[in-house]
Amino acid sequence: MLTRKQHELLRFIHERLRETGVPPSFDEMKDALDLKSKSGIHRLITALEERGFIRRLPNRARALEVIRLPESTSGAGSQRRFTPSVVEGGLAGKTKAAPQPAPDPRDREATIPVMGRIAAGVPISAIQTRSHSITLSGDFLAQGDHFALEVRGDSMVEAGILDGDLVVIRRQDTANTGDIIVALIDDEEATLKRFRRRGSSIALEAANQAYETRVLGPDRVKIQGKLVSLVRRY
Repeated sequence: MLTRKQHELLRFIHERLRETGVPPSFDEMKDALDLKSKSGIHRLITALEERGFIRRLPNRARALEVIRLPESTSGAGSQRRFTPSVVEGGLAGKTKAAPQPAPDPRDREATIPVMGRIAAGVPISAIQTRSHSITLSGDFLAQGDHFALEVRGDSMVEAGILDGDLVVIRRQDTANTGDIIVALIDDEEATLKRFRRRGSSIALEAANQAYETRVLGPDRVKIQGKLVSLVRRY
């Protein structure tokens, strides 16, 4: 599920938080992974966040929360639970543990309906018929009602979403800028894109330079849900 560089960065952040209580700077991450620019670090962090391994806390400089770690580089679907730590970079050496609810055995697995396939320009009818179900560990899910879609096409490859992947979507009708969402356009067309606001308009942004960003009026776009996890089946 993770590339080698994504795995290396996640481990580096986790070890630094555990040792010092302070997240590494972007320069430190860049040097640790032997990258030439910090833009590569930004892309890796975004990919880890989209896959649910880390969380960036808003309005706090260098604030990262590590949510989970892979068992190993090769164990793409294997995860282990641990208590995440929230670290505020502006408070050097101070670490506060995120509050954890009591474990509930019922949350260990969840059955998610797979509602068809999604691609750029797919008719809404293509994602309204349940084809089968998958069972996921609760590690992969946030709270709420979820469904899955099979990705068709390459419009989101730079976000690590490949043709044939299953994206797990939490049903909701709102989103923050930067979220990857399922959007319904003109009540007819469904698409998986990154959500951004541009003034009073909404931009639906592909993660592939070959595709143009679509800028639409807010009355033309309805949010169907937000990407919370991804399953690679090969």
